[in-house]
Amino acid sequence: MIFSRSSAAGLALLGLLAGCSRPSDPPAAPVTAAAPVASSVAWLKAGTDAEVDAAFARAAAEGKPVFLYWGATWCPPCNQVKATIFPRADFIERSQGFVPVYVDGDLPGAQKLGERFKVRGYPTMVLFRPDGSELTRLPGEVDAGKYLQVLALGLSEAQPVKAALARALSQPASLKAEDWRQLAFYSWDTDEQQLLSPGRKAATLQQLAAASAAAPPEVATRLRLQALVAAAEPGAAKLEDPAAARAQLVALLGDAAASREQQDILANSPDELVAVLGPAGSTERTELQAALDAALVRLNADTGLSQGDRMNALVGRVELARLAGAKAALPVPLIEQLRADVARADREVTSEDERQSVIPSAAHALAQAGLFDESDKLLEAELKRSHSPYYAMLQLASNARKRGDAQAALGWYERAFNESRGPATRVQWGAGYVNALLELAPQDSARIERAAAGVYGELRGQPDAFYARTARSVERMNGKLAGWAQASKPARAERAGVIKRLHGSLDELCHGLPEADVQRTTCGELGRTLLAAPKPAKSTAT
Repeated sequence: MIFSRSSAAGLALLGLLAGCSRPSDPPAAPVTAAAPVASSVAWLKAGTDAEVDAAFARAAAEGKPVFLYWGATWCPPCNQVKATIFPRADFIERSQGFVPVYVDGDLPGAQKLGERFKVRGYPTMVLFRPDGSELTRLPGEVDAGKYLQVLALGLSEAQPVKAALARALSQPASLKAEDWRQLAFYSWDTDEQQLLSPGRKAATLQQLAAASAAAPPEVATRLRLQALVAAAEPGAAKLEDPAAARAQLVALLGDAAASREQQDILANSPDELVAVLGPAGSTERTELQAALDAALVRLNADTGLSQGDRMNALVGRVELARLAGAKAALPVPLIEQLRADVARADREVTSEDERQSVIPSAAHALAQAGLFDESDKLLEAELKRSHSPYYAMLQLASNARKRGDAQAALGWYERAFNESRGPATRVQWGAGYVNALLELAPQDSARIERAAAGVYGELRGQPDAFYARTARSVERMNGKLAGWAQASKPARAERAGVIKRLHGSLDELCHGLPEADVQRTTCGELGRTLLAAPKPAKSTAT
């Protein structure tokens, strides 16, 4: 999962965003390992149930928790974590107190593990007890120093975050400061229904925010900000007192130290905060937008933050400016700052992992500012440097699409699929190419059929072809193919023939699976989606 600018992440009971002064951070729990600190984390790379079971057996024997990292080579936020957190001496030292397990989503069998542990978006980081019960999910979007504090808290807490949540909702007065901190720094965006059922995020965060008055100020503020962002999601309950929430948010934004503590939320979700608290065209929105922009200016200039976090703050500024409309001209000073920061990042960021995080953000910011040629130039140069150039190709496709150049966009989507690496990634990229064809070249039945057949070909021989992300990629593609087949009366017969042949290929794959394999059922349901109305198929994926 890419760290959301909270389109991928939220008071009626807001109360106050009180306590804007920076609290003192709790000391990290001491590391008890007596052995010399290693120079790197001793990851156990796992792609099968047996390999993960062995890691948990080792954890039980050593009396340690398990730290599970679920990621992918190409994923920008994964590379941000790999560049700024995992190499730190304090993280490496801390890793001697747990069993570190790395599940690359492209390892054979990894997608089945994704379902086992209910992890979907890259990256997801989970702490488990040795018995396999989940303690908490860690928020990779916070800065490295804060991450280490949250990790230390997770390792020291005896109770899982699920128990803390139950008590917070029923007996909030019974919670200690550490319990509130555990809830505030839980990775709600990667929860995957481990704590909350669908649709309950906004209401639950609002309830926590209202009950957190006794929590440390930084913690209460974080919960209230998260509740605000969740309130901007479609279908979320309206705020009872947006004026009070807006006033307290403006006060927070004016406090440099307090807003620095919440930098990830402010940089990822400025447009959501404005949308939920400032009616379009209102003076309130203008004032709030200005206060948010000023806070993001400080964060962008903060050399204590990583290059990725600073770039993210700049992207947030562009997103705020874009609230005036896609065709509105951005302020000249912002354009100049954007160009200068992109040039600086391109010049100063030298590690492959960090570039895979920072350069995509920089290219996105340029594109959002309407500077497509400059974005393209940056991305095309990165094709020669990146360890995952096929990710940059998707951004080039997106730029061409926004310019209205369908032919160029499809060329980049096709090349990205052809050059992508890893079984799960190839299916995901291939399905994306098919979806683009269906939208940009629906008349090209032959090309659509070849591309979709190519995706089915990627499934052949994969031990986990119909689990997790891979199954969902095919599910979405099949639903779009079904809709395409029914959409055009003049071409309906031709398209029906395409669907029939594709279904035959998929059916052959299904019957090649053992009868007892749960994937056979999922495969059959995906086939029915292809033949019937364009509605999602149920799968073993969660």
